[in-house]
Amino acid sequence: MSEQDAGAIRVMVVDDHPMWRDAVERDLAAEGFQVVAVAATGDEAVVRFTATRPQVVVLDLQIPGPNGVEVTAHVVRTDPSARVLILSASGEQDDVLAAVKAGATGYLVKSASRSELIDAVRRVAAGDTVFTPGLAGLVLGEYRRLMDGPSSDTPQLTERETEVLRLVAKGLSYKQIAERLFLSHRTVQNHVQNTLRKLQLHNRVQLTRWAIEQGLDDSDPE
Repeated sequence: MSEQDAGAIRVMVVDDHPMWRDAVERDLAAEGFQVVAVAATGDEAVVRFTATRPQVVVLDLQIPGPNGVEVTAHVVRTDPSARVLILSASGEQDDVLAAVKAGATGYLVKSASRSELIDAVRRVAAGDTVFTPGLAGLVLGEYRRLMDGPSSDTPQLTERETEVLRLVAKGLSYKQIAERLFLSHRTVQNHVQNTLRKLQLHNRVQLTRWAIEQGLDDSDPE
């Protein structure tokens, strides 16, 4: 696949293990992604992110300071349109939740296959949330426990926006939502963007979190 076929998605790879970092870089480049930077430490990642502005950062959590969670927060704060995909040896609940709360859009453990990584980078670049099987349920369960109940000042969403939001909360991709609701991919994106503006949120991770807190992942749209 050429860079043009892959949409020339710009990626930065951050990992302090040279062999692993090089392997990920080679795999992504072989699929046509544009690897615009690599980094071994949090400091390098911050500097190179600012210089190259990748669309997706593939990031290990356990890197010399600032760590992966801190780098994630910096990336999202600096450029809300950028996406962070954690690729870590750890699948521990605390690590996963810390990364998601910092703004990571996806989380894969390093046992993921090459094809799973490639697919995850593509989906994250498109705005989807991606988790290694089992981790999504962990995140959903934690946010459910943190729920304080429905908000009394919930912003007014249209019926269609709420319908789309329920499916976002369930982890469906934009393509899957479009197919289920017989809408175009662009229409689904527009509904999501309108909802983000109404809720004063910045990205799909925050939107998913809000929807879960409202319990919208517990019922199917009619």
